[in-house]
Amino acid sequence: MLLGRLVAEYEIRTIFHLASILSTKAEYNPETAHRINVEGTLNLLRLAVEQSSWQGRPVKFIYPSSIAAYGIPNLETKNRIGKVCEDEWLKPTTMYGCNKLYCEQLGRYYTYHYRQLAADHSRMNVDFRCLRFPGLISSVTIPSGGTSDYGPEMLHAAAQGIPYACFVRPDARLPFMVMPDAIKSLLMLEMAPQEKLTQLVYNVTSFSPTAMEFYERIKKAFPKAVVTFEPHPARQNIVDTWPSDVDDSAAARDWGWSPDYDEDRAFNEYLVPSVKARYAGCKDE
Repeated sequence: MLLGRLVAEYEIRTIFHLASILSTKAEYNPETAHRINVEGTLNLLRLAVEQSSWQGRPVKFIYPSSIAAYGIPNLETKNRIGKVCEDEWLKPTTMYGCNKLYCEQLGRYYTYHYRQLAADHSRMNVDFRCLRFPGLISSVTIPSGGTSDYGPEMLHAAAQGIPYACFVRPDARLPFMVMPDAIKSLLMLEMAPQEKLTQLVYNVTSFSPTAMEFYERIKKAFPKAVVTFEPHPARQNIVDTWPSDVDDSAAARDWGWSPDYDEDRAFNEYLVPSVKARYAGCKDE
């Protein structure tokens, strides 16, 4: 097996576990999503704790969670509460969100309580560190399988001159972050001194536009973009359970987190130029 070969050839100090089946696809095959999202994480945590024992020091395990771990009961509550902290409203309504929240707890177990009743219980456990990501937007990767993908899908369609039917209401609001900041946050958390960390799970975010505000940004860059709003009831319901914004002050306090890209810079310096270059020659503008 690949993992066996890696262990035989390398001393593993950090594991970045980035693979998962995303929220929308997970709802069509929840059992498969559970197997991949949870059992895959468990297998890597077991590898991490074995490596920690062999090396005599904790192996870092960097885990990207998601705002899907949240579950706000209704839209009225979502609009009222504003920014959400890491320990609030944790009642996810999707298999993906359940998987992410459970894997956060697995990380806590492997960090603090692994085999706590065993006679040979070791204190050399895993150094689990987790980010709860907002919706992520890349100018390079085509979005697929995420409930927050209406934003990047809209952008990529506009750049190609393809009409797009947005599956949420114009007033739907979620937090977002561009991919360079997502990578930056993963690396910052990995490099943070362990003694500075006061919690295992950290929110990170950048900007929180509505779907209409997202469209207005795109329309400025691609004046011929055609976008209609045709909410999909089930997907809209999922979006309504996720927070409109998250409080990432703990990440700022503990390891100096601050996004490089606010909304203006994200569109003007990263998304629009990169997507235009990607689809040069398409009937975009």
